[in-house]
Amino acid sequence: MNQPTPTRDDALTLLKTYNQSESLIKHALAVEGVMRFMARKYGEDEEVWGVVGLIHDLDYEQFPDQHCKKTEAILRENNWPEDLIRAVVSHGWGICSDVEPTTDMEKVLFAIDELTGLVATSALVRPTKSVMDMKAKSVKKKWKDKRFAAGVDRSIIQKGADMLGVELGDLITDTIMGMREVSDAIGLKGDA
Repeated sequence: MNQPTPTRDDALTLLKTYNQSESLIKHALAVEGVMRFMARKYGEDEEVWGVVGLIHDLDYEQFPDQHCKKTEAILRENNWPEDLIRAVVSHGWGICSDVEPTTDMEKVLFAIDELTGLVATSALVRPTKSVMDMKAKSVKKKWKDKRFAAGVDRSIIQKGADMLGVELGDLITDTIMGMREVSDAIGLKGDA
């Protein structure tokens, strides 16, 4: 029996049950925005990709040492469909999960999770503090400075781009475009 896809409201309620950190919620909204953008680009179900993006770090605030594992358990308790649980767990591949991303949705989530952080940090040091006027070139310039956003694992982003068979610049552009759609909610609309 197939479980129905949880609604965005279901996902947001669950996310806020386990996360109070404004920065983690903004990150979840950024990843959701990019996942929705990418779903349209790939001709996939925007709602499904969106809820996966929204919920992907469900356990991170309360259970950082059990990241992905605790989310898997929570989603099962809440009767989430297995393919969505697998997609969420796969974003931690090689870090905290041995579930390799195989579908387009899983590969995109893996690739853009860290990248949204680099894009957001890059936007915040711009005069406009915005993604609205940002180009991939600005992020690529920051990419080279390993001290900038040092917590962002660039090798994961590159591995994700390689899995998707896309150029890094194109992935950055798509991530920026997705984040523009939610720029107000994530605090990156700025003055632009």
